[in-house]
Amino acid sequence: MDNRKLTSRRRFLCLTGGLAAGMVLPAIPSTVRADQKEGAGALNPVEDLMREHGVLRRILLIYDESANRIRRKKELPPGVIEDSTHILRRYIQDYHEKLEEEEIFPRLQNDERLNSLIAILTTQHEAGRRLTDSILEFFKPGTVTPTKPKTEQKTEQKMPAAMEQIYGGTPLITHLLGKETPEMKMTAKGIPHSKQDLLIAMEQFVRMYRPHAAREDTVVFTAFQSIVSPRKFIEVGEKFKNRGRELFGEHGFEETVESVADIEKKLGIYDLSKFTAEA
Repeated sequence: MDNRKLTSRRRFLCLTGGLAAGMVLPAIPSTVRADQKEGAGALNPVEDLMREHGVLRRILLIYDESANRIRRKKELPPGVIEDSTHILRRYIQDYHEKLEEEEIFPRLQNDERLNSLIAILTTQHEAGRRLTDSILEFFKPGTVTPTKPKTEQKTEQKMPAAMEQIYGGTPLITHLLGKETPEMKMTAKGIPHSKQDLLIAMEQFVRMYRPHAAREDTVVFTAFQSIVSPRKFIEVGEKFKNRGRELFGEHGFEETVESVADIEKKLGIYDLSKFTAEA
């Protein structure tokens, strides 16, 4: 076969393969490719953000499984919700999203084609943090209102209220709230009082962040990569790398993935083959 025809066919297959996937990624500037070769496999900032979305999506699966178990009153290993939420807060919201807000969004918000999208994504970041606050508040130690006369009271009895809430459905009382009745469900601050409130917070988070992350992957990151200069693209990547090393050490991503995998194993959802559809 003519080599020119073969080359042309390969290009066609690459193009149609990208279209079949729903998008065609812009070419990475040659200066960026050269820098990556010198960095022995270093990721560019877009690749870095997208693999962090992989961590987010695995936490969403943990939320799915946990919520399903609570609704069906099945065994839920202690720690899976609070541990995964702490990872989400520290790695995704306090690190990943801050990088987006500082380095990605400002460069796109003045583009009239993207400014409304950036505004929505920013609002969703804020809503996500409020939901995370509510979920973490649920797992703070509560207090038991003393029933003895004041003369016999010493101190309020501290207890971990969360697991009792998940299985018992009794009203959650925190040290911030004092006495509560079973009819009272939410405070003005949005602190959850029942397992139903916890479920609502988790499910709202999942419902919002699946399309949120998908829109960033397919629109925002691609647009960012297309508008910044090759030099700036490299500089942003260095900022990401330095911030991650400062917060999490040299192998922060790998260690975070291991922590998420440990939680998945507790829930029995680590084995990917369990998600294979039956033919």
